[in-house]
Amino acid sequence: MKVIKSIALKTMLALTLVVGLASCSKKSKSDSTSRGTGWNVSSAKGGFKNASSHKEQETGPGLVFIEGGTFTKGLIQDDVMHDWNNVPNQQHVMSFYMDETEVTNLMYLEYLEWLKKVYPPTEENYKNIYEGASPDTLVWRNRLGYNETMTNNYLRHPAYANYPVVGVNWVQAVEFSRWRTERVNEAILEKNGYLKKNAKSLDVSAESNFSTETYLAAPTLTYGGNEEIVLKAKGARKGPKPDKNGKVVEEKNVYAQRSTGILLPEYRLPTESEWEYAAAADVGQREYNIYKGQKKYPWSGSYTRSGKRSNKGFQLANFKQGNGDYGGIAGWSDDGADITNEVKKYPANDFGLYDMAGNVAEWVADVYRPIVDVETNDFNYFRGNVYTKNKIGKDGKLDVITSQNIVYDTLSNGKLVAKRLAGEIAQVPVDDNETYLRQNFSTSDNINYRDGDKQSTKFYKFGGADADKGKMTEKEAMYNAPKHNVKIDSLGNMERKYDKSSKRTTLINDAVRVYKGGSWRDRAYWLDPAQRRFFPQDMATDYIGFRCAMSRVGSKSNSKKSPRN
Repeated sequence: MKVIKSIALKTMLALTLVVGLASCSKKSKSDSTSRGTGWNVSSAKGGFKNASSHKEQETGPGLVFIEGGTFTKGLIQDDVMHDWNNVPNQQHVMSFYMDETEVTNLMYLEYLEWLKKVYPPTEENYKNIYEGASPDTLVWRNRLGYNETMTNNYLRHPAYANYPVVGVNWVQAVEFSRWRTERVNEAILEKNGYLKKNAKSLDVSAESNFSTETYLAAPTLTYGGNEEIVLKAKGARKGPKPDKNGKVVEEKNVYAQRSTGILLPEYRLPTESEWEYAAAADVGQREYNIYKGQKKYPWSGSYTRSGKRSNKGFQLANFKQGNGDYGGIAGWSDDGADITNEVKKYPANDFGLYDMAGNVAEWVADVYRPIVDVETNDFNYFRGNVYTKNKIGKDGKLDVITSQNIVYDTLSNGKLVAKRLAGEIAQVPVDDNETYLRQNFSTSDNINYRDGDKQSTKFYKFGGADADKGKMTEKEAMYNAPKHNVKIDSLGNMERKYDKSSKRTTLINDAVRVYKGGSWRDRAYWLDPAQRRFFPQDMATDYIGFRCAMSRVGSKSNSKKSPRN
């Protein structure tokens, strides 16, 4: 009898323990209970959602997910040009997204048509916006070549709609990326009920331009403060609902925030490290020693022709095959293009990216320097950081740009490009409030860090009386590049002054950017993802295009199941 009671007691204790653990387990997973404080943090009560209820970042339009990892950045093959600007080094890149193809003429024309509608070039105040964003179609001209067909047709003729856009300088590519960010997030907010339906296409004007950062910082200032477009909450248009007691409670001003998790990070140009990592696509070529960077092209093998039985001998990229040979002999062995070619005409690499070698070379975000400073950083390497913050007006409110004070960037050739449009928040450099006693950065502009600043030049005198006074002289400057001055006089006329000095020693300055990948004008040597060249950021060519990238927030992998589980 005692044995039976003992067994029964143990059974009851075990059941109690199991029920208790199950209860605790269920409670710990509740979306309404904080794991840190035990408080009810239900979003329904104005709190926060449990982290377990948040979704992973959605893939933006046109993008492909690139899982980050380590790779050998730089050239392993013979440096026959003797540039010595891409010595191999080990780097790590975080996961990100990249455009499946280069930005096409059709995509860019959508941007131009939007600008023409919102900022009519016929109005005096906006006359420079559309022109400043338009590609330079004259890049096709050649003193001893007949290329007027491309000059007149390449950008706008439907036959070239899905060809990569060219004639776009680095500054224009950055502005296109910013415009694309606003249009994508605008569509997301509308889809999720935070904006009036068709807000992105109806009643759009310069004063009612949408800006993601303005919406996040001050929603009531978006669309020029038009409350009919910016809804207070998802479903707010339906009106306030009665509570369980039948009492009607006015809905609070609840807008989409970063914590809502639906807005995407900005579209931008990829960094050089991201572009090279994505082009090499070591993820699918494990038979190569990826730590030594033995992969020569975005595809497998050391040849430019396919070795597969189905398409053996076909060219895998669009490039110049020799003097006077831009495509090969007409027929099956031809690469299919005289100039550029339609996107997706050649096989994608193992990340699913097209034309990471050939067709057009591509702008990346980095300012060019001949040395990659691996001693300072080997994680998400990038040169070109200029940190800014939102400008606060004298009234203590955000300084939102209006149609009367649109910010322009004057290029060295005198062309004006709109840098900040109406509806966006004005930016100013960070100051001592952000940099004082920091270890990771001390200035707003970090372009010259350790390579181009005063301490970098051999003429710098450590501890000298005048070492820290003013700016360097031309003799002391590390990069003594030409300086072409452009300014507008009091009458609004453009004054250009070309630098004809014979004492210039380099073309490198803070306004030259890296471009990657070979183009239809380049020999196979330049198809190697490790190759790097530079070009002035405010100039354009007929062989440089671009594609956008986007940072990934959250987990490294987009797999639903962790490989460690």
